[in-house]
Amino acid sequence: MLDMRFIRDEPDAFDAGLARRGLPPRAGEILALDKDARKFTEILNDLQQRRNAASKAVGAAKARGDEAEFNRLREEVEDIKKQMPVAEAEQKKMLDAIHDILAGVPNIPAKDVPVGEDESANQEIRQWGEPRRLNDAREHFDIGEAMGQMDFETAAAMSGARFVLLKGQLARLERAIANFMLDLHTGEFGYQECQPPLLVRDEALFGTGQLPKFAEDQFVTTADLTLIPTAEVSLTNIVREQILNEEALPLRFTAWTPCFRSEAGAAGKDTRGMIRLHQFSKVELVSITAPEQSEAEHERMTECAEEVLKRLELAYRTVVLSTGDMGFAANKTYDIEVWLPGQGRYREISSCSNCGDFQARRMNARCRPKGEKQTRFVHTLNGSGLAVGRTLVAILENYQQPDGSVAVPDVLKPYMGGADKIEGAK
Repeated sequence: MLDMRFIRDEPDAFDAGLARRGLPPRAGEILALDKDARKFTEILNDLQQRRNAASKAVGAAKARGDEAEFNRLREEVEDIKKQMPVAEAEQKKMLDAIHDILAGVPNIPAKDVPVGEDESANQEIRQWGEPRRLNDAREHFDIGEAMGQMDFETAAAMSGARFVLLKGQLARLERAIANFMLDLHTGEFGYQECQPPLLVRDEALFGTGQLPKFAEDQFVTTADLTLIPTAEVSLTNIVREQILNEEALPLRFTAWTPCFRSEAGAAGKDTRGMIRLHQFSKVELVSITAPEQSEAEHERMTECAEEVLKRLELAYRTVVLSTGDMGFAANKTYDIEVWLPGQGRYREISSCSNCGDFQARRMNARCRPKGEKQTRFVHTLNGSGLAVGRTLVAILENYQQPDGSVAVPDVLKPYMGGADKIEGAK
């Protein structure tokens, strides 16, 4: 949610920010509603003052025995009481209309975000590692299916398309990847591990920006709870409707959870394999900071996610997303893309976003500087540290061996019982 004062004070800057996202101007429409709402505020203030004055005068008239004046003033008070709910209802209509508009307006991009319609305008900022070029490189699903440990057919029989059943060493590898990530983020980078709810209310999804705009992407249960599309929702809402001590910031949370997405609009994209599933697991990173901290925290979070790939010795590149490719709640996003030899290209494995105070306003999450009475909205950040399934994909494709086995990266061997490689069923 954007700051109404910003729209009032800088309507041209607000519309310019929307234009950078390829959206039409909205300031005029919003300010017209705001003007009407404030007009009703003035009317209500006037009615309140008149009611208070008349109520006092009623007592005075009664005390001096002026029956006619007493009755006139009492009728005036009753008339004002009838007018106030009408004015309040009209004011609420205007405020609700403003809220509905702002609920669907995305965050304003940071000034240094490249302008563009889509991912073609993204800008690479760094690369790490040498992309592995393998003769006859196979894609992950060919490797996993040949091993007999990645089963899409059985998963489809019980759940439909875009599900997978991992078995044996591949199932253990997924767990090993997640445990390695959690140990790294909690042990070296200061994130607090959480095990958050996987089912959330609409208010939580609204807070992080998944609702109302992306309702079709969610899996909603018959209990009016929604399966989380990412642990960002649960972790960020930890501070919902709270006032935090600013000196305690930043707060850093991490969690390994299943995630559930309908992949609406993804027809025909990545129909084979584990790149785009309805259910997948991810290690999420969330930071809650004071406003001055968020830009530095964004860089730090991205480096934490990159370090996972460095330890796994997987080549990657980091790009800053253009205004047309970044998410709804973000003001700036870095995507980390890992090299996949089977596909012969880089694929996204993490997005790290600074949301500024956009989500905090929707959640009413604030902080108070030490010794001050005034509060201000916190800044929130989120990132994948990393997508576990896609990391498994990257390991299978980068560590595949000519004999059909897959070598285990050194840092994962302790989590795999010391195994050097993964082989298919004998």
